[in-house]
Amino acid sequence: MRYFIVDDDPASRTMLKNIIIDGDLGVVIGEAESGASGLQTILTINPDVVLIDLLMPELDGIETIELLGKKGFQGQFIMISQIENKEMVGEAYEKGIEFFIHKPINRVEVQSILKKTAEQFRLKGSLLTIQESLANIGLANQIKRQSSVKEIVLTTLNDMGIIGEAGSDDIIAIIEFLMIQEHKVAQLPPLKDLYEAVAKKQGCPDSDINKESKAMEQRIRRTLLAATNNLASLGAIDYTNHEFEYYAPRYFDFQEIRKQMIFIQEGKDEPIRIKINSKKFLQVLYLETLEKYSQN
Repeated sequence: MRYFIVDDDPASRTMLKNIIIDGDLGVVIGEAESGASGLQTILTINPDVVLIDLLMPELDGIETIELLGKKGFQGQFIMISQIENKEMVGEAYEKGIEFFIHKPINRVEVQSILKKTAEQFRLKGSLLTIQESLANIGLANQIKRQSSVKEIVLTTLNDMGIIGEAGSDDIIAIIEFLMIQEHKVAQLPPLKDLYEAVAKKQGCPDSDINKESKAMEQRIRRTLLAATNNLASLGAIDYTNHEFEYYAPRYFDFQEIRKQMIFIQEGKDEPIRIKINSKKFLQVLYLETLEKYSQN
């Protein structure tokens, strides 16, 4: 289990971290002193469980949970508070928390609740596995058909955890555009030319092509940044993870992934700058898609 702790009290954060480590309950992959400062990091590294204080400056626990939900975060929440106001507790449960931990923090209570949370997490994973198995049985009984370019690319993006990112549609459009070219090329053209060609194919007016090309570039960069963070998070926990082993060195500059892994492992609050090589990513994705499509 991968935990992120949000609490404006450093002593509480330290106690929770020690309980998790000493009890072998998982790993703490990050912490923040407020909801406002932890929001982007949580969305980036995507922990399994967020332990979050109810009363904090800027954004309280309930407001933070609500914002994370709106931005697509699907992890679990455990609320920490010494407040026992029934209305506030009820509102917290409505926003999606799984359990409440009362302050002052009690080691036995924390261990018990985290074990229950882990069990729920495993049960959800088992249900998903059963559903996937049933789906695969149904697929096996269907006539095999050729996977589309979009399906091949989506599988890769899903492995990196970036299907929901805004730039994923741009990436799919670029690979589809390259695949319909009469003369397949080993090396991609300059990215500026490629972005403009895709924008034009999508019906963008000539007067807006330059603007849309730049917007596409930024969306893709943000999406690839999310991918590096996801892979670094996997590698920080398990260096032998299949997705990490396969995608990190092939699609990205591994040194940049390594920097992000160190950042996650050390639990620093200040984000670090990561260099994104969009051309390398698109080049490898295109060649692998071309190979997989030809093998259908």
